[in-house]
Amino acid sequence: MLNDKEYHLTEKGLVRLKAEYQHLIRLRSAKTKGEFPQVWHSEDLNPEYLSFQEDLSLLEIRLAELEAILKNVKLIRIPSKARQDIIHLGAKVLVEVDGQADEFIIVGSLEANPATGEISNESPVGKALLGHKIGEEIVISSPIKVLYKVKRIRYLS
Repeated sequence: MLNDKEYHLTEKGLVRLKAEYQHLIRLRSAKTKGEFPQVWHSEDLNPEYLSFQEDLSLLEIRLAELEAILKNVKLIRIPSKARQDIIHLGAKVLVEVDGQADEFIIVGSLEANPATGEISNESPVGKALLGHKIGEEIVISSPIKVLYKVKRIRYLS
């Protein structure tokens, strides 16, 4: 269930989710204050009314999801200087894979976007790299075994 899970977010991600939540609250308020489509008093229901109800239901579901996330947020923080040689959430990691350099940031699953170089801490690669240091080699099996060598670790503020 959503309520039992801890959600790791960057400050930027938290701001984005809070903004979405506030926007949906305003949208719900506007929808429920306006004129509702009428329910017809025949065997058929008004399609506008059904669409309105469906929209409102989806809005309520998303609001409930966001509330659960916001209640269980754990902010991704930059580790102390002494621990910045270890890969933690929020690390920008340069690795070597089959002689090719690849760089990505390890974030929580809600902010993951591999197309922009942000991978989830729950992904096979993200999970395997956490806790490792520069120079270490990690074999990751996801359909095939791939050797990742950590070349650099940075933390962005």
